[in-house]
Amino acid sequence: MQYSISDLEQLSGISVHNIRIWERRYNALQPSRTSGNTRFYDDEQLKRLLNIASLYFSGHKISKACAMSKEETESFLQREIDATVSLEHRYEYYITQIISHALAYREHEVNQLISHSFELNGVLSTYKFVMYPLLTRLGLMWQQDSLCPSQEHFLSSIFRQKLYAAIDDCPTAGAGSDKWLLFLPEDEDHELGLLLASYLLRTAGKQVVYLGAKVPLVALKNTAGSTKPGKILFFMTRIRPIDDAQVYINELADNFTDQELFVSGNPKLLTQLQLPRRICWLRDIPEFENIMKSGK
Repeated sequence: MQYSISDLEQLSGISVHNIRIWERRYNALQPSRTSGNTRFYDDEQLKRLLNIASLYFSGHKISKACAMSKEETESFLQREIDATVSLEHRYEYYITQIISHALAYREHEVNQLISHSFELNGVLSTYKFVMYPLLTRLGLMWQQDSLCPSQEHFLSSIFRQKLYAAIDDCPTAGAGSDKWLLFLPEDEDHELGLLLASYLLRTAGKQVVYLGAKVPLVALKNTAGSTKPGKILFFMTRIRPIDDAQVYINELADNFTDQELFVSGNPKLLTQLQLPRRICWLRDIPEFENIMKSGK
């Protein structure tokens, strides 16, 4: 694929200004040019920027991150991959087996493994200890040239189907129970965390208004006005420019003064934001479960 420098900003969370500085000072990237002399970047350049960003966010100086050889970068990525290995062999078994079958696009075998983990470990544990670390590992493997993006999309699609099926089996909540509105911002399309939240809320007897991915702010306001939820939950998982994320967070706080607001997602992004007092950051599933139980 071909990417503009603005695309790189959105995909990496590194500002256009910094990307250009890194190019000039450290030769971080080497863009190509079209016949019309427009600069563009390919998948290899995107991977290199993501690797540099990973090193940078992990505490390495940018000059050192840009100077690392391919072997040194791959060694760093391998350590990151190793960190996703489960301490419990039963979870690691599912992770490795699912990856093996996903690389060959064997949908039937992947479905069987996930269904078996649901039965043995439960939906929540399967998400926490199989699905989430597996997708993290796949993203790192793509940066390491061990797989292509279509294999990650293949698995994500199956995971979504499994969570939808689990949600369908949940009982319908009564009219007097807490009502939650769930959505993802306009530039977010990774629904797995939101789907799991929907499942947990429904199993806890809560009402759920599920809007899904890429919801415009005007549509969110219209839905909230019609359904009158007491609580609104959204996820911010993709890396993006901090200034843009801060503006969006502030808009939500200003527009939804009658609801409790909860956000979850990427800690590398959320730790850099100044969250308004009215927005509560749910850092993990136990914290979310405590909120549900307390009725807050």
